[in-house]
Amino acid sequence: MVKRTRFNESDCPVARSVDAIGDWWSLLIVRDAFDGSRRFGEFQRSLGVAKNILTTRLRALVAGGILDMVPASDGSVYHEYVLTPKGKDLFHVIVALRQWGEVHFFEPDEPHSELVDSRHGRPLPTLEVHSADGRQLGPDDTVVHKVDPAG
Repeated sequence: MVKRTRFNESDCPVARSVDAIGDWWSLLIVRDAFDGSRRFGEFQRSLGVAKNILTTRLRALVAGGILDMVPASDGSVYHEYVLTPKGKDLFHVIVALRQWGEVHFFEPDEPHSELVDSRHGRPLPTLEVHSADGRQLGPDDTVVHKVDPAG
């Protein structure tokens, strides 16, 4: 088996984030957690993933502080997986991936799921990045600077 390259010590926040999430299964587990899945069986039914893969990904998400394993809310002997504050901070990532996918992978008349505002029942507006003065920013409007904590 090929050893996985680790990025947990990279100076790039994107690389460290990808390292923490791990793979597509992990992002889909987080998506399902946002959609209300809490139990192993719920994740497995939704994803159709093998039990051993799901077990490995759930353990990694718990170890990474993205999910917590808690006693079942119904008082049974089972446990449930809930998003931690760190996991909930992935909301914008999931929304951005969803919106990118809606634009690039569906025909205009092709049915798909959509995320709606629970209060008003309307689709979310497209996420945007804005500068401190309110200007909308795109890739050509930004540069990466290294942060030197010493100086």
